[in-house]
Amino acid sequence: MRFLTALLFVILLVPAPTLWADEALDWYLKGNEFSQRGEFEQAVEAYHQAIQINPDATGPYYNLGLAYKNLKQYEHAAAAFEGALRLEPDNMNVRLRLGNIYNLMKRWQDAIGHLNHVVHRLEDNAEAHGNLGWAYLNYAEGPPFKMLVIMNLDRAVELFEAQKMPEAAQATRETLKQARKKFGYNEK
Repeated sequence: MRFLTALLFVILLVPAPTLWADEALDWYLKGNEFSQRGEFEQAVEAYHQAIQINPDATGPYYNLGLAYKNLKQYEHAAAAFEGALRLEPDNMNVRLRLGNIYNLMKRWQDAIGHLNHVVHRLEDNAEAHGNLGWAYLNYAEGPPFKMLVIMNLDRAVELFEAQKMPEAAQATRETLKQARKKFGYNEK
């Protein structure tokens, strides 16, 4: 009888995993609310709480990376996206965001690695092509990847236009124009 009483006591005091999951989800949703209101510092705190409770959920890491990006804390954003990538190595959206952050950090080789992964699996991703072209354009540690710069930026322009995103197409077109000039290619 004492054993059953002790077991019941332990069961009542130790929260069930579903309670932990619910609490983690609550923090995650609070973080999303803060992010939607532009309160990124509070969002960061909420996402950290969610991760502390459930470190195996990708969403809080991903949204933490977005919040840090909005705060222009790129090192922290990269670490958060790396956390999400450890959990879901085949998540192309995480790789895209990580490549974009590495571009902002001027870590061109890291950006190229992640963005290349994306463009070979999601061939119609204009953002990935544009950011890959930008990374190749700025990469100076090896030979200039002239044709890869031109091909990716040109593809990004084409995709942005097809997706009815004229501002993105125009901005990428300007980068393409600069790249053509830099590499001595005539305008098409």
